[in-house]
Amino acid sequence: MAQDIKTPATEKKVSTHIARMVLVAFLLTFVSARIIVFLIMFRSIPDLYLHLGGTHFHHLNYGIFLLSIIGGYLLFRSPTSRGLKLAAVAYGIGMALTFDEFGMWIHLGGSYWQRASWDAVIVIAGMFGLIGFAPTLKQFRPRHWLTAIALLLAGVLFFFMLFDSLRYAGKIMGPKMHEVEITGPR
Repeated sequence: MAQDIKTPATEKKVSTHIARMVLVAFLLTFVSARIIVFLIMFRSIPDLYLHLGGTHFHHLNYGIFLLSIIGGYLLFRSPTSRGLKLAAVAYGIGMALTFDEFGMWIHLGGSYWQRASWDAVIVIAGMFGLIGFAPTLKQFRPRHWLTAIALLLAGVLFFFMLFDSLRYAGKIMGPKMHEVEITGPR
């Protein structure tokens, strides 16, 4: 039997593929969670929330449990290629479910629609994107540094414009979203 020879190039290829899988699972789960919560709050779909003894379990709890299980699996098992890919997808799902409600970590009992959650998701997605698509620092050439600086400047401008537009949207939609949250399923 031929053994797999691990070289830095093959390890980099595997790690970027895994990071891309995490990123896709993270983004799809975040978008899905937001859509589902929005539809539940507007009573367009049935209440899918888990309630036990009068307590509403937020989906960040599912994410925490999933991350704990994945952490244990990766520590105590030596996953095969397939197992590692499944762990990557589960990790992305767990991260999205957990960080979608990041604002609630900071402001316990606060609104689901806090901007801190969006900020956390954007930063984490950016980090996964860099891990999955950026060359290593040893491979950086002057054009990479120029691109990184241009992306950083564009990102700062984008975030400034995004936050300004979210502030404006919050003034218009905020009262309605607050009303929906209060009158929606608990």
